[in-house]
Amino acid sequence: MLERHKIHYLERIIVSKTPLIGKTSLIGKTSLIGKTSLIGLSKAQIITSLIDIGLNQKEAKMRSSQLWRWIYVNGVTDFTPMSNISKDFQKTLEQHFSLERPMLVSEQTSNDGTRKWLFRFFNKSDANAQPVDVETVYIPEKTRGTLCISSQVGCTLTCSFCHTGTQRLVRNLTSEELLSQILMARELLGDFPNGVRPSNGLVPNIEKRAITNLVLMGMGEPLYNYDNVKAAMLIASDGDAISLSKRRITLSTSGVVPYIEPAGEELGVMLAISLHAVRDDLRNELVPINKKWPIKDLLEACRNYPGLSNARRITFEYVMLKGINDSDTDAKELVRLLAKIPAKINLIPFNPWPNSPYECSDWERIEAFGDIVNRAGYASPIRTPRGRDIDAACGQLKSKSERIRKNKNNT
Repeated sequence: MLERHKIHYLERIIVSKTPLIGKTSLIGKTSLIGKTSLIGLSKAQIITSLIDIGLNQKEAKMRSSQLWRWIYVNGVTDFTPMSNISKDFQKTLEQHFSLERPMLVSEQTSNDGTRKWLFRFFNKSDANAQPVDVETVYIPEKTRGTLCISSQVGCTLTCSFCHTGTQRLVRNLTSEELLSQILMARELLGDFPNGVRPSNGLVPNIEKRAITNLVLMGMGEPLYNYDNVKAAMLIASDGDAISLSKRRITLSTSGVVPYIEPAGEELGVMLAISLHAVRDDLRNELVPINKKWPIKDLLEACRNYPGLSNARRITFEYVMLKGINDSDTDAKELVRLLAKIPAKINLIPFNPWPNSPYECSDWERIEAFGDIVNRAGYASPIRTPRGRDIDAACGQLKSKSERIRKNKNNT
């Protein structure tokens, strides 16, 4: 039998009124209208932007490397700390560009150390536009710290077991907004030079970095926002920028088949597939995108994923729903479907949310299911639920931003 993982039903929520970082606490945003954010731009785009304000090619290239390091290695939020840039040029940069990050609305810390942040993004081209809120989650363990970022505001997939799927899609996040989640998390976790680690909760000090792994498993479908995700992940994995190994970045998709191969070719990150069912009729209900790209097409794309090997396996995520997809027959069919695909199968105990029609499978049933998969030669860890008490667990990220905003509008 698999080792039984204990589910800790946590009893309290610690909501910390963490000070907002840098100027984000007082941003009116009108001062940013018309300015170009340097966060999320490639080096080539920064060079072009600097040439546009009068620099020659050689100086623009040199300045772009300096800016790149200040933004992503040192984590600055304005131009004044840039000691290798003259005061006059700092003022020129300030006139044309922005390094501002989102507003930190709230931070919640679970008893198990999981942290959830609510970030507010303002529209920098229209001061009157409604801001949007997204949730980002940090999951610390003894040997690593994983940051789970969102790729969209809301979601368009309407997966029936997922709370996020009940929140309508508002818009895609930009490459700036994707990277800003990482930069904000690094700031709050003391991950930049001279940063201070939080005193509450578990924050591993692995390789002097609190964030060692990155997963695109928050709100939204990353492959429905491919261009922005691509731009952001190329910077996240750049050795001169955030410098996360591509093997420590995992992109999770519900099965947007046409973008799976490009993601492998152009990004080279690890792939996770939200499978959750072994029959098309059931997956059509649980993951409606299956009606467009059924299981056969999805698994064919997985078999052709560039770089796929036993050392670079695909993770298949499988939420355990009582009496729905958790039988021995389902387990055996899962093994048959994944034949010849180097894979790991994450069994995910269903995380409840208000008015959900589903229940989590009994623990003995999850273990029995895992035993069948294990005996077939697939690693099948049972994911220990993290952050349930702050609605930060898998499938629970229907952001409280909706409720927060409604409450504010009613006051």
